[in-house]
Amino acid sequence: MKKSLLKISLLAARRTGILIAFLIMTCQSFAQEKPTIAVANPNIVGLKTTTTIAAKLLRLELIKMDNYFVYDEFDMEDIYKLDSSYRNNCLSKSCLVRMGKSLGVDYMITGSFDELGNKIVLSLKVIDVKNASIFKTRVQEFDNQPLELQRMVEITLKEMHAIEVQQEIVDRLQFKNEVITSNNLGRIKNNGPRVGYGILTGSLTEFATRSVSQGGLGIFPAVSMIGYQLEAQYVGTENFSGLVEGIINVSGLEQGQFIPTITVMNGFRFGKAGWEFAFGPGFGLKSESYGFFDTNGSFGDVGSYISQNDWQGYADKTYNDIDLYPEFFLNGYYTRPDVSEVNPDYNLNEKHADKRGKVSISTSFVFGFGRTFRAGALNMPVNIFYSSKKGGGLLGINIGFNVLRSKESINKEGRFI
Repeated sequence: MKKSLLKISLLAARRTGILIAFLIMTCQSFAQEKPTIAVANPNIVGLKTTTTIAAKLLRLELIKMDNYFVYDEFDMEDIYKLDSSYRNNCLSKSCLVRMGKSLGVDYMITGSFDELGNKIVLSLKVIDVKNASIFKTRVQEFDNQPLELQRMVEITLKEMHAIEVQQEIVDRLQFKNEVITSNNLGRIKNNGPRVGYGILTGSLTEFATRSVSQGGLGIFPAVSMIGYQLEAQYVGTENFSGLVEGIINVSGLEQGQFIPTITVMNGFRFGKAGWEFAFGPGFGLKSESYGFFDTNGSFGDVGSYISQNDWQGYADKTYNDIDLYPEFFLNGYYTRPDVSEVNPDYNLNEKHADKRGKVSISTSFVFGFGRTFRAGALNMPVNIFYSSKKGGGLLGINIGFNVLRSKESINKEGRFI
């Protein structure tokens, strides 16, 4: 009985050994059926990587594809020792064929990894060594994301071999040939002088025409303007530009006045004709005092402006008489009356423009609309504008002279895109 069991065990072991040997031979046969391929170091332009790293990425993704038996970097070292030119300069078909025959492989693969502007281009080719011909080739454009270089290699190889790729990854890395923007064109420096003329409106008209003795400017209610505009383009397409504009301006010089203003505007320029709309805050200086307008002529000329200081002088001169105005004396001492005690129609609680008053910051909001006329490198913007502030404003027109001096890249790394 024991002998029978021993014979059965030996027979089973023998059959198992035969089966394992058969499986090993089968696997080896399948492995030998895969074509062999070697990676020649590709060409690198612009990217912060090396040919060795790029070749490693190609080998890694080829191994993951499992379509070839891939020679590793240690296999390649033998051929590099025989001919060092194979290490970095073997990119042509004839050189790849010679290298492939020296290695004894079926295929050679190489290509180029190029950073071109705002995209990365992978160009790969597989050479059939035996037939000395190009077996497969693929050129793929990607968004400029150098940290995703391995995924780019994966996508290019799989699409070269008609293997399905996850579409989400392709979409995220795909180069989108969008409308050209100012980030790609560079910032245009377009600065220049501005001259113009404006008409004062509302309360500013009264302030301009009021006599100097009453705190006015004593001028015609329209002023010339001369200044300088600083302009920067922050975004734009072929038919649209977004602009930041700064205007330093002085008005009224022809009438002996010095009225400075600074305006910061956000502008939009449309179409090839150069139509433009802009808006933004303006800052200047103003002088104000508390006072009132004598609309009834109670204390002087009709419509004259009487400030708080004017009233004090007028009241002290007029009502400091106990016989005529005993109501303004207390215990025999004069007490200056408020204007409302004399005439309830007036009060000293309102501020008005007065060149004799206290100086402070003046604010306004500016709207502009116009068009830029071009003649070669000369730009001539013509704009109609309105500067609005409490009680009045300034309506005018100005003309500029801007010369296109230079372009510089917006990209801080100095890369033209």
